[in-house]
Amino acid sequence: MDHLPSWLLSQAASHAHRLVTDGFGAVGAKGYHYRLLSSLDSDGPASQAALGRRTGIYLSDLVGALNDLEAAGYIRRSPDPADKRRNVVAVTPAGRHRAAELTERVTAIQDELTAPLSPAETEQLTGLLRRLVAHHDRTR
Repeated sequence: MDHLPSWLLSQAASHAHRLVTDGFGAVGAKGYHYRLLSSLDSDGPASQAALGRRTGIYLSDLVGALNDLEAAGYIRRSPDPADKRRNVVAVTPAGRHRAAELTERVTAIQDELTAPLSPAETEQLTGLLRRLVAHHDRTR
């Protein structure tokens, strides 16, 4: 099996998922929390729908993650002044701090995942994976 790229990618993805789940779980977070806070911190406020599109999180999962973040005081939702039917989501100062913490955590997770690789090999792997994902995203 170790000659099949699909099998090797599945195995690597399984290890990556475990590391991300355990790494974020150790600090009471989830991968969705990181994606949302990072996006809001770097790209600014957005409607829930736009936030779902820019993070790739399905609406059903997005609402639950936003509820978690709002309950913790990391985000706030307020009516969109341009369209009262939708909410605008913004990061709070506590959310910016949490985003920074989770960024440190995700960096450590990536280092653990790619530990057997040199920095150049990690960069090469990332580039190859990016090409595969881009190709298959276009052909969907």
